[in-house]
Amino acid sequence: MQYPKLIHHGAHEGVTGSCHQLWMDDTCSVLIDCGQFQGEDEGQGADERLALDFSIEGIKALIVTHVHIDHVGRIPNLLAAGFEGPILCSEPSARLLPIVLEDAFRLTISRDQEQLERYLKVVEQRIIALPYENWFTLHEADQTECKVRLQPAGHVLGSAYVEFEMSRAEAGSRRVVFSGDLGAPHSPILPDLIPPERADLLIMESTYGDRRHEDRVHRRERLQVAIERALRDQGTVLIPSFSIGRTQELLYELEEILHEQDAASTGEPDKRSKDDALDIDWPEIPIILDSPLAGQFTSVYKELRGFWDEDARLRLEEGRKPLSFKQLITVDSHDEHLRIVDHLTQTARPAIVIAGNGMCSGGRIVNYLKAMLGDPRHNVVFVGYQGKGTPGRDIMTHGPDGGFVMLDGCRVDIRAGVDNVGGYSAHADQADLVGFVTRMKEWPKEIRLIHGEEQAKQRLAEVLQARYREAGRKGRITIPHADTDEQQQCESGGSTG
Repeated sequence: MQYPKLIHHGAHEGVTGSCHQLWMDDTCSVLIDCGQFQGEDEGQGADERLALDFSIEGIKALIVTHVHIDHVGRIPNLLAAGFEGPILCSEPSARLLPIVLEDAFRLTISRDQEQLERYLKVVEQRIIALPYENWFTLHEADQTECKVRLQPAGHVLGSAYVEFEMSRAEAGSRRVVFSGDLGAPHSPILPDLIPPERADLLIMESTYGDRRHEDRVHRRERLQVAIERALRDQGTVLIPSFSIGRTQELLYELEEILHEQDAASTGEPDKRSKDDALDIDWPEIPIILDSPLAGQFTSVYKELRGFWDEDARLRLEEGRKPLSFKQLITVDSHDEHLRIVDHLTQTARPAIVIAGNGMCSGGRIVNYLKAMLGDPRHNVVFVGYQGKGTPGRDIMTHGPDGGFVMLDGCRVDIRAGVDNVGGYSAHADQADLVGFVTRMKEWPKEIRLIHGEEQAKQRLAEVLQARYREAGRKGRITIPHADTDEQQQCESGGSTG
């Protein structure tokens, strides 16, 4: 058997469905993530999104890099197939994962409360929380040993990259690293990631391997300008957002805007010009979080403040509440949600609404859009990528031209304003991915690129090859093309081929 043997069961030819199987010896393996396929990767229906197309025989444990659905969405099916091993993850992920899987179970399997409770009990019994930065023995036999360590990845709270130290008597030891999803720098709340010291084999995501993000340092200022531009129309500002990660970042930055406005009202000068500084009564503007799931995640984020970065903890010490400020209104019940939609539609009262989901393909944001897109007093502000074929992409594309979007099978004309604020991706971009490699003390001998579209992987491979050549280092970049070890190989001194 090739050592180490690795098979990809998802996210090797696309971006979603992350699932990778690593053999510790001839009979025992570990699964890294078990995610759901989404968008163009998902096939024809829910069965294809969730089905397991591989045997679970010999899989001793599942390691979860983070709790996004494209990394954990097939866990219910893994359990249904008879998997009885532990689910290993970071301490924050251990708190967040049951919330994600409960929602996924309701949406894709059953809303029966008894079934749900039995399922959640099994999930919670299987979860083992691993502290960051500590080695744990995963497998030990006469001739083999495998240890694992989780390190913060800076993508969402609890995200981790995974280090394996694998030893075999006849082959020596090898360090294998799975990146999971890597975060971008300057993310609110999360500490920036620190790369590993070394890797013999690095399995690395390439989602944004062919592009650079917009400036992230000043994105909060751009968000404020976009919101104030929208509030000038004296209507509601709708911000579609995903429940975990993006929503908490938005709340954090909105609190900063409110804090600065409060400071300005006490005599500190506004740094913007008179033309830019709009006459907006920020203390009177309600900020409405209308997503029960996002509310649950935000509550857990607050409880996990020990994992926040230094800047966020300093705000707490100053007596500020970055995720629960006084103007924040959290909506839970569906009846209350409908009342707020009706009230804001009828009155056009200035307000800021954050609701899921981020691409407008479902969730409570759809009711707001159906009620308000036809009114020019309202505005939609996007803060994330809108996938092809989603209502969010249609609104962004056709909104400025007065076009329309289909929502719940109905045509809705777009007369509301539409704006887009960049710099909010939670993924590392090309420069960050290259930096993850080149900041290691010992660069990887082999890099296998996954979790990206073909052009993203190819471009990142080319850039990495160039960096290896410039540094006079030897390394191999490979791109898998099937759920086996078959792969395209790119030597650091040769051409992509």
